[in-house]
Amino acid sequence: MLAEDIKEKGIKGESVLDLFEVILSIHIGLGMICLLSGAVSMLVPKTKGGHTKWGEVYHGAYAALAATAIILAIWKWNEIAYLFYIAVFSYGLAIYGYASRKQKWKSWLQHHIRGMLGSYIGAVTALLVNIGDSIPLLNKLPDLSYWFLPTIIGSPLIYIVARRYRKTSSVLKKIPY
Repeated sequence: MLAEDIKEKGIKGESVLDLFEVILSIHIGLGMICLLSGAVSMLVPKTKGGHTKWGEVYHGAYAALAATAIILAIWKWNEIAYLFYIAVFSYGLAIYGYASRKQKWKSWLQHHIRGMLGSYIGAVTALLVNIGDSIPLLNKLPDLSYWFLPTIIGSPLIYIVARRYRKTSSVLKKIPY
C-alpha cells in the first residue's frame, strides 16, 4: 500500500518527502542540541567530567550543524546564502577553540575560551537572524540588530571570562584537566 501511494504521488508530481525539509528539521534539532549543550558546558564546573563531556557533545553537534547549514545554504543559495558564511566562520571558531585544548597550545585556555564562546555567539546569531522576529520583545527590534546583538553582548563576556581564567596557578588548580 505504501509503495503504491508513493508511486501515485510521484506520478502526480507531489512530493512524498521534501529532502530540504528533512535536512532543515535535522539542522534545527542539531541547533537545539548545540545551544543547550553549549550553555550547560559553560555553566558546569570546569572539570574533566561534566565540562568535557558537554563540550564534546557541543563540538559534535556543531560539526553536524555546520554541515547541514552549508548543505541548506547551497541548496537555496539565493535565499539563505548568509547561512553558509555564518556556518563556516562560526564552526571555524569552534575548531579553533577545540583544537587549542586538544593540542595543548601555549595559552590554550585563552584560545579555547575565545573560540568556543565565539562559536556560541555565531550559533545565537544564526538563530536570531532566522527566528528573532518571532521572539517576544526581540521582535520589537530592527531586523539588522539580530546580526549584531549577540556579538555586542557576547564579546564583553568573552573578555570577562578570559580575564577570569588567565593562566595562574589558582586557575590551573580550578581546571584539573
